[in-house]
Amino acid sequence: MDCIVESNGARISYCVEGPLDRPTLLFINSIGTTRDLWQAQVPALVGTYRVIRYDARGHGSSSVPAGNYSIEQLGRDALAILDAEDAQQAHICGISLGGITAMWLGVHAPDRVSSLVLANTAARIGSVQSWTDRIALVQERGMRGVADMATARWFSAGYRQRHDQVVARFKAMVETCPAAGYLGCCAALRDEDLREAISNISCPVLVVAGSIDEATPLEGMHFIHEHIAGSKMLTLDAAHLSNVEQADAFTSAVMGFLGSL
Repeated sequence: MDCIVESNGARISYCVEGPLDRPTLLFINSIGTTRDLWQAQVPALVGTYRVIRYDARGHGSSSVPAGNYSIEQLGRDALAILDAEDAQQAHICGISLGGITAMWLGVHAPDRVSSLVLANTAARIGSVQSWTDRIALVQERGMRGVADMATARWFSAGYRQRHDQVVARFKAMVETCPAAGYLGCCAALRDEDLREAISNISCPVLVVAGSIDEATPLEGMHFIHEHIAGSKMLTLDAAHLSNVEQADAFTSAVMGFLGSL
């Protein structure tokens, strides 16, 4: 079921699949992607969970408010969806931008979070300079200027050779992402640093890293694991979008983690 919720000047588009009486599982995307990012995970999970996927503000079918966004705004968009669906708590699975958004929720809305799966992310993603450079690239060359760079970081060379159609689909996803929405989320990533705050997260946490992830390297994933007490960590043989490149292993890990709670 496709739905819209109003949240802080944005219309957030989301879909809900699965029985209403099951625990809620909310997926949060990486920058430059849509909720289609999670297609490989849904079939295995939708019978056990009420699965919610959405397009972040500025992405996909959601509206594109002008100006810079913040991780707090993105987190409150997620809470608006949970409120609209009368979900008091949810398991939250986020990758990259979605991962740091999920961490914000774990810090600032702990009563709404049953557990966190933090994939290919960091408590501080990149640097002020790296995001300033990315913003300049998009402003100069548009989204096509960033698409090839994105897919080269998202997927390993071997995966790109074996699955060219999948890579082409994700490249098109970047190229059609509204530039203003992408830039708004770049600003959110540029400005957020949760390294001190994440030690306050107390819910069950699974950290999923990619062994050859250049966008969010292993050391940042280890930092999360070391600073969230009781967290578990899994490293997959993948680049940045581990849920696509190692879809079966990723899905099995999420199912096993949630099933153990």
